[in-house]
Amino acid sequence: MKSKLVILIMLSGFLTNAQETSQSNYTQKVWRVNFVNPGVELELATGKSSTFSMGLGVGYGGSYPDLSYDNSNGFQYLISPFLDLQEKWFYNFEKRVSKDKVITNNSGNFISARILLRGNSIASNFDRTSDLDFAFGPTWGIQRNYGKNFHLLFDVGPIYYMDTNGNGNIFPIMLQINLGFDL
Repeated sequence: MKSKLVILIMLSGFLTNAQETSQSNYTQKVWRVNFVNPGVELELATGKSSTFSMGLGVGYGGSYPDLSYDNSNGFQYLISPFLDLQEKWFYNFEKRVSKDKVITNNSGNFISARILLRGNSIASNFDRTSDLDFAFGPTWGIQRNYGKNFHLLFDVGPIYYMDTNGNGNIFPIMLQINLGFDL
């Protein structure tokens, strides 16, 4: 319960900041539909070169070593609902503009702070220690808009993961790849 309250407070703080910030020269509000991990995403400008994105959907992933009972070798999968929150700071908009490259729909390279929440399993081949787990950490990534509305996002970084029972640890890499369409 406490973790849900902390997340709601953080989310409301980001949204308030996004609403109070005047529209920037570079970042834009963008709605997306993603296909790799099916879901919808809203990205809001929080500054001239920063955004806050919220993604909601059903995704697939693996097990975290300390959050599952079955640590056998082999492919382990989890399909579950997720909430993905990410504050992105873009650092190459000026360079892209000077080279006549597209920055439409927040196309650029970024560093970010990311929080991923996964809910109850829809399908899985391992047992989790809790129905809800969290992962958060810094990431580096690229985001591009191709053609009229095609969207690509890739980011990677180390994470700390935990569940509602207090189990947790550090994992060296959290990887995200998303393909979809900007609306």
